[in-house]
Amino acid sequence: MADRIDLMSTLKKIGVLTSGGDAPGMNAAIRAVVRSSIFYKYECFAIHKGYQGLIDGELTPMTPRSVNNIVNKGGTFLKSARCLEFRTQEGRKKAYRTVQKFELDALVVIGGDGSFTGAMIFQKEWNVPVIGIPGTIDNDISGTQFTLGYDTALNTVIDAIDKIRDTASSHNRLFFVEVMGRDAGHIALNAGVGAGAEEILIPEEDMGLERLLDSLKKSEKSGKSSSIVVVAEGDKTGDNVFEIASYVEKNMPYYDVRVSVLGHMQRGGSPSCFDRVLASRMGVFAVESLRNGDSNVMVGIKNDKMVLSPLEKAIKGTSKINKELIRVSDILSI
Repeated sequence: MADRIDLMSTLKKIGVLTSGGDAPGMNAAIRAVVRSSIFYKYECFAIHKGYQGLIDGELTPMTPRSVNNIVNKGGTFLKSARCLEFRTQEGRKKAYRTVQKFELDALVVIGGDGSFTGAMIFQKEWNVPVIGIPGTIDNDISGTQFTLGYDTALNTVIDAIDKIRDTASSHNRLFFVEVMGRDAGHIALNAGVGAGAEEILIPEEDMGLERLLDSLKKSEKSGKSSSIVVVAEGDKTGDNVFEIASYVEKNMPYYDVRVSVLGHMQRGGSPSCFDRVLASRMGVFAVESLRNGDSNVMVGIKNDKMVLSPLEKAIKGTSKINKELIRVSDILSI
């Protein structure tokens, strides 16, 4: 549940950290938190290496010039780490000692649902005000239409699939392209439609191997000599993309089947304009929300308006797949 606290008179120092998997736009969000904090006359401390840095006391006081020339850079210059120690009560106690030592009045946590879970528990145990900024390329957090890094990842995937299609059409090949999305198919669905994929396999829609075969055979009969199938890594059609490819190759031997796993290249790269602007808005809104006394909430965007959602809802909720896009994909794949 979101909390309201009286911070207007007591808020003096804000700490900012990035946690979990990196995402393009995180640096732009850090920059926005630092500069908006200083704009409102607060001190801002960068916490390095996520929650591990909070435990170890790796903090740096920031100035507006500390975040020069990072708005265009991917990844996170504060570094990120998955911290097992923070999952323990003793680890969080050490982190609280750091909060006391640096006299931090609030934390801004940039990350995904795992990072927010840690923030929510920390706030509950030690009453440290926290605000979350959603940074994950999977776009799988409830309470916001878009997460930082999602748009950039989509553009990276589209660019890669466009290049793969050149090879597929040159050699009459069927390519299975695996993209990130362990629990959600947003990247696969949107990139698949944008790149003109013949089929899109996502966790939310279990297509089944036989239906996939039927679809590919229809495509082949309609005159397609090459095809692209985009597969989210969490798709349940087969155990993995290689098993799916092997099954299709066995049943359609006239196709030269190839698999391309895009992997972590989807996380990297300079953030798109959309992600830079979104990160900037979220960072400023996070600081202003703390000023207004909001805590235990996540910043999000809906219908181009900045909104707040309880961290608990963001963690437990599920982002809904766009059914309209599935229908569009089915129509356009003939």
